[in-house]
Amino acid sequence: MEGLAKATPLLARILLALIFVLAGASKLADPSRTIGMMASHGIPLSNVLVFGAIAVELIGGLMLMAGWHGRLVALVFCAYTLTLALIFHPFWAASGAAAGTQHALFFGHLSMIGGMLYVAVYGSGALSVDEAVQSGALRFHPRTR
Repeated sequence: MEGLAKATPLLARILLALIFVLAGASKLADPSRTIGMMASHGIPLSNVLVFGAIAVELIGGLMLMAGWHGRLVALVFCAYTLTLALIFHPFWAASGAAAGTQHALFFGHLSMIGGMLYVAVYGSGALSVDEAVQSGALRFHPRTR
């Protein structure tokens, strides 16, 4: 049971971050699609901001998976995901079937925020870079000559 308790935070971090890593990779492969979507929602400088989104999603997602600065990354993802939900999924402004779709997407984003808040409060857990550094198992020594 102890092994499962150690492995579960790693699995949770991977599953929580996977959507961001995949989205970042998709944006990197075809930034023009995301630039168009951002511009259609009135976001200025979409051709520049898309690279910030790629960095947050790819780098932040990989950092969360590794459990490196997990609390900070989780807080960044909270703000990022809430911003995405409010801008891209305003179910209150939609009607018909679109309202139902946007409602589901909006609350899916809120669920992701819930997972991120858990990491922000409780940390990355076992089998993480944060835990290895804190326990002294991973030390960074400056190179001396």
